[in-house]
Amino acid sequence: MPYIKTEQYLIQIEQNLKDANLWSSTNPSAQALASSSPFACDTMGFEQWLQFIFIPKMQQLICMKQALPTQIALAPMAAHVWSQRDDLNPLIRLLAELDTFLSEQ
Repeated sequence: MPYIKTEQYLIQIEQNLKDANLWSSTNPSAQALASSSPFACDTMGFEQWLQFIFIPKMQQLICMKQALPTQIALAPMAAHVWSQRDDLNPLIRLLAELDTFLSEQ
């Protein structure tokens, strides 16, 4: 079932963000959340987009048993944003695995 596996990926992504001290305890503003730019790159960091937009949206899709996206490319953005952070390579690989998993559904 793609929902269970996807949920497992989301849990791992959250844990990786927390382990890297990239998990925020402060919510972005409503204006930041309303960004129409890809990955809300004009209003927040990529890690914030993952935490406050991507993960909740995916959890909502899973909860409602709706179709999951099949054309996502999180890893290239992560690799670009975190190119100077070798410590985040495991997280980037995890995002690449999720990209591949969803594209195969």
